Amino acid sequence: ITCYLGCWILFTTVPESALCKICKEEVELTSESVNRDSERVGPDCFELLTVLGKGGYGKVFQVRKVQGAQTGKIFAMKVLKKAKIIRNAKDTAHTRAEREILETVRHPFIVDLLYAFQTGGKLYLILECLSGGELFMQLEKEGIFMEDTACFYLGEITLALGHLHSNGIIYRDLKPENIMLNHQGHIKLTDFGLCKESIHDGAVTHTFCGTIEYMAPEILTRSGHNRAVDWWSLGALMYDMMTGSPPFTAENRKKTIDKILKCKLSLPPYLTIDARDLIKKLLKKSPAQRLGSSKADCADIQKHPFFRHINWDDLLNKRVEPPYKPQLQSEEDVSQFDTRFTRQTPVDSPDDTSLSHSAEHAFAGFTYVAPSVLESLKEGFSFEPRTRPVRRHNSSPRTPISPLKFSPAGPFKSSIDGEPDILSPTSPPAAPAPKPLENGTTTQPIRTPARNKKQKGQRR
Repeated sequence: ITCYLGCWILFTTVPESALCKICKEEVELTSESVNRDSERVGPDCFELLTVLGKGGYGKVFQVRKVQGAQTGKIFAMKVLKKAKIIRNAKDTAHTRAEREILETVRHPFIVDLLYAFQTGGKLYLILECLSGGELFMQLEKEGIFMEDTACFYLGEITLALGHLHSNGIIYRDLKPENIMLNHQGHIKLTDFGLCKESIHDGAVTHTFCGTIEYMAPEILTRSGHNRAVDWWSLGALMYDMMTGSPPFTAENRKKTIDKILKCKLSLPPYLTIDARDLIKKLLKKSPAQRLGSSKADCADIQKHPFFRHINWDDLLNKRVEPPYKPQLQSEEDVSQFDTRFTRQTPVDSPDDTSLSHSAEHAFAGFTYVAPSVLESLKEGFSFEPRTRPVRRHNSSPRTPISPLKFSPAGPFKSSIDGEPDILSPTSPPAAPAPKPLENGTTTQPIRTPARNKKQKGQRR
């Protein structure tokens, strides 16, 4: 593309701006500047096909691109209302982390963000199309996974978590609902609203956050935690996959926490020796004794005998055939999503909300174009992007308090210090009142236990 003087723009590694190599003028990469000589990417470029989910701040649609490059390609589009987002400081903080992670992290098993743009009252995110739905739904259908199936999924998740950790990011909300499948059956981690950045060797954070059934003891005690919490969650997820429920559950939040902190791990006798050993080593209550807590991080887990049959290079490069391939009739097939949403008429309702100047500033820097798109712009739009939607819906028992946590605050390049406590809850019959924490904030009531009794029975 060219700058305002007609000079060619030099693309940099910073997706928010580019530099004219002749006049040295810095140009912000907005939808207008990027597409000035090619196409203007905005809501009109996409045809709404199906509702995939709804949350307090907006909707997720399956969409088809109808203008410019990739015409006819299927994506997922998150549409969020600015006026609702700016009311909650927690949401702005979570989005700042999530938005930056989606922008900077690229990995085969982590969801890709392709475009972000905004109108006066709304924010739009265009993500790859993950038509296989949530791993949770597959786990519910199967009841439990056989060891080789669990090994495949856990291996791909381990590689994704290891990549995040290598970038100083801890995930903190690993559970089946946050793991989605692409059309081939490979996993993708989604929902990065509870991540924490800049957690390298020796660094700790103290925020009380996550989904109780998968939360490590050191989060519950607020004694300071690091990336080892993700390996506890991996152990809880492994237990869930192979037995039908997380390792520590009870009828309410307090009893569940007590079990995590005090109770001895009970393992069913049908698990193999290697599976039992790995679960035990991941669910060590002391983070210093937990497998994966050393500087080697995920490398220690990859060496465990449970994964002895995995070729990690083949797994990373998707040369291993997934145990389950979603039965999809077409690119537009949404059979893996909740019919409560997919049966609704897809409408992106108009939003004429007028925001103050200071409120609008909260969304500065939201516009984003993926590096692959920038490369294609230099080459005349010759690229074919991967296309898989990312979606979270409310059909599963454990859903975050804010299912669509893209609540932007700007500028987007600042880190989150003193982040507020928040939980990804499970759903209780009657939620207790918010409880004040030491820092004066309150947590939302969380839902218990991981699955209701009827679902547990079905899965067992």
